[in-house]
Order: sequence, then C-alpha cells, then structure tokens
Amino acid sequence: MSKELLKINDLKVSFFTPAGEVKAVNGVSYSLERGKVLGIVGESGSGKSVSSYSIMGLIDKPGKIVGGSIIFDGKDVSTMTKAERQNLAGNEIAMIFQDPMTCLNPVFTIGNQIAESLIHKYGKLSKEEIKKRSIELLTLVGINEPEKRLAQYPHQFSGGMRQRVMIAMALAGSPKLLIADEPTTALDVTIQAQILELLKNIQKKTGMAIILITHDLGIVADMADDVIVMYGGKIVEQGSVYSIFNEPRHPYTKGLLRSLPDLNKKGEKLIPIQGNPIDLLNLPQGCSFAPRCENCMKVCLKHEPKEYSTEDGHRVSCWLYDSRANNNTEVKNNDE
Repeated sequence: MSKELLKINDLKVSFFTPAGEVKAVNGVSYSLERGKVLGIVGESGSGKSVSSYSIMGLIDKPGKIVGGSIIFDGKDVSTMTKAERQNLAGNEIAMIFQDPMTCLNPVFTIGNQIAESLIHKYGKLSKEEIKKRSIELLTLVGINEPEKRLAQYPHQFSGGMRQRVMIAMALAGSPKLLIADEPTTALDVTIQAQILELLKNIQKKTGMAIILITHDLGIVADMADDVIVMYGGKIVEQGSVYSIFNEPRHPYTKGLLRSLPDLNKKGEKLIPIQGNPIDLLNLPQGCSFAPRCENCMKVCLKHEPKEYSTEDGHRVSCWLYDSRANNNTEVKNNDE
C-alpha cells in the first residue's frame, strides 16, 4: 500500500460571474500521506477552502474545476461519476464545517442524523446495531450520557457539543481523510482547545489523515505535521510545521507570523501586513503578493516566480530565491 493518500496536481477552480472569471484556485499542487495532518493557512479568499471543497465534489455553479487532477487512494476523483463521488464523500472522505448549527437539521434528533450517516456507509442496519454504533460514536467524541443525547435535538446542545456531534457523524463512515474547515471558529477559546484535543486524540486512535483549514496559525503549530500557505489562489510556501514556523521564506508567511502575538515579547506592537487582499477578478501580471510585499523588485511586478525547493523538502515561490533577480539580471521568462 502506498504511503500517499492524496495527490493534487495543478488544480484550477474558477467561478464564472457576471463580472468575469474569478480564479479562486490557480494551479495548486500538493500531496498528503496516510495518517498525517496537513494545515492549510491563508487570509480569507486565498483559496484554501475552495481547494478542499474540490476534493469532496462540493463545487457548484457558477464554480467549476477547469484544470488539474485529484488522485485519492489511487483513484482519479475528477473523472468519477456523480454516484461514485457521493459514495466517496462520507465514506472514505468526511468533512466538518465552521458552524455546526447550519449543518445539523433542527427538526430531527441527533440519533436520527447519526443513523443516516451510518446507513449511508453500511447500508441496511438493525435498530439495535444503529443504536449501539451511535452510542459508541458519541462516547468517542466525549459526550456524556450518549443514550439520552440520541433523543435530543440540536438546539438542546451547546456550540461545542454540536461540533462534537458533527465530528461523530463524520467518523460514522470510518473515513481515511477528514477535512476540517475552520472547525473552531464559532467556538469560544476554552471549547476550541477541547475540540482540537479531541481531534488529535481521534487522529491517533484511528490513524486517519486530516486536512486542517484555518487562518489561526496557533492551531496549525499545535496540530499539523506539514503546512501549506496560500495567497491569491496559489501556494506560496509549503514545508514541515517546524520549518515554516522557524525558517519561513516567503514575505507573506513572514508577515503572517509577525502579526501573531508573542507572550515572550511584551510591549512590542503587532505588525500587520500592509495593503488589501488581492482582487481575484483582476489578478496582477507578476507575483500576486507583489503589491503588498516589502521586498518587491521590478521582476516581481512582471513575472510570476517559479517554485524553489530546499534539501529538506521546503518549497517557496518567490523571486528572492532566484539568483538572476538578486544579480539584477534581466528575466524575460520565468521558465528560463
């Protein structure tokens, strides 16, 4: 069995609006090994959620996958039929979202909704089997009195408890990959820590891989094995969690880290990234981050940078690591 569970190659996703084509994801490539946790970070609109929704087949009109491939466990997701994708989603790949209240049906009990997830995976089950498995799932995610809770409705649960229910439903199909899209954004800090600890414990018990989508670098530092930094629909930097936090290369990554509060540096002001996020309807000619970059050079405004790799597997897309740019050599084509 291959270590590689997921491989995305040159993925491109656009939304065709009356104002024009919005290139939400523009040539994204990465891979994920079994049992690993991958953190994807970036500002709102960077493409981190859209790239993951593509894996689940959740891109609806006016959105469309216009290029690239998604290979999951050796199968090309982009060529699957609708029925094959529906079977994949929920069984082998599961997802939890930001606000559990918008995902849970208010008129059905928690027990009914977990049962639906179990039937989707295993087909026809007896009432006794469904109840037993549902209690096991609620116990796994740390919900007390699980048998009593099965008969309750979503409004009878707190925000943190609803998110635990969503995690239980995601685990019903014993997925190989769990995509967590801002799973703690709608929760207070104390509950956030509990949910993250729960995800870590479940990941260790089940061995599933996790893609963690967030704008919170602190969460990534605590959970992820590897990190991808996205900006303007592209990956600008990727590497191990240690190398990203201790040896960031891209000016955008450095800017994100500088904007984090540090308890060891009392009295120092946080330094925000200057300028406004990129307009995906009107992409700049060169590097997408150039208009906001403190290290911007002439070549950055004219040509997109190539990806540069180091021996430890750390990769960055930035002209600062090209000898031609640093030697003031004219660059006519970034493929040269």
